[in-house]
Amino acid sequence: MSAAQQGVAAWHAYMQSGGDADLLAAQLADDAVFHSPVVHSPQEGKAKVMLYLLSAAKVLGNDSFRYVREIVEGNEACLEFTSEIDGIHINGIDLISFGDDGKIKDFKVMVRPVKAVNKLWEMMAAQLQAAQG
Repeated sequence: MSAAQQGVAAWHAYMQSGGDADLLAAQLADDAVFHSPVVHSPQEGKAKVMLYLLSAAKVLGNDSFRYVREIVEGNEACLEFTSEIDGIHINGIDLISFGDDGKIKDFKVMVRPVKAVNKLWEMMAAQLQAAQG
């Protein structure tokens, strides 16, 4: 099993957990980087990446969230997802790079259509503000 296959299996376990912070922490490299669909600058370091991914799990992790396609090769994975929030259909991808140890090094989220991006921006901003107290 490749590092990416191990990493993707661990990621699916995390998503099925409903956003278990301990499961996520075990999967992230200390120098992990997160690229948000709504924030221009990359978020660097395990603590920031955890904040964004835990918030995203709360925003997107409803009953409509599904991964619908997976491409895994070498240390790279592309996971396509769909979800619906407030009647808005969301289609996106998680583009993930794993280290040889199977830990997430780089996580990029891309979302369409623009109505979905706007809705995610609104909900993520509120969730991040709440998470930061």
